[in-house]
Amino acid sequence: MESTNLNIRTDKNVKAEAERIFDALGLNMTTAVNIFLRQAIRENGIPFEVKLSVPNETTASAIKEGRTMAYDNSAKGYSSMSDLRAALDV
Repeated sequence: MESTNLNIRTDKNVKAEAERIFDALGLNMTTAVNIFLRQAIRENGIPFEVKLSVPNETTASAIKEGRTMAYDNSAKGYSSMSDLRAALDV
C-alpha cells in the first residue's frame, strides 16, 4: 500500500475534542480519519446521515410567533421579561 499525506484545517477545539474521544477509543487521528474514509468508500457516500435540523413543534411555534411579532404591528407582543415568562409559564 502506497501512502500519501492529507492536510486538513479544522477548529482547534474540534480537533482537541476529537483527539480526546479517539484516545479513549485507543485510536489516533490518522487511524480515525482512515476509518472514516474507508467507510465512505464502502457506503459510496458519507457514512452517516447529513441533514438540516428540523425544529420541534415548540420551537417551530416560537419561530412563527416571533416572525409574526416582527412583521405584524397588530400582533400581541411582550413589554417585559415578566410578561414573556408568564406567557411561557416559567
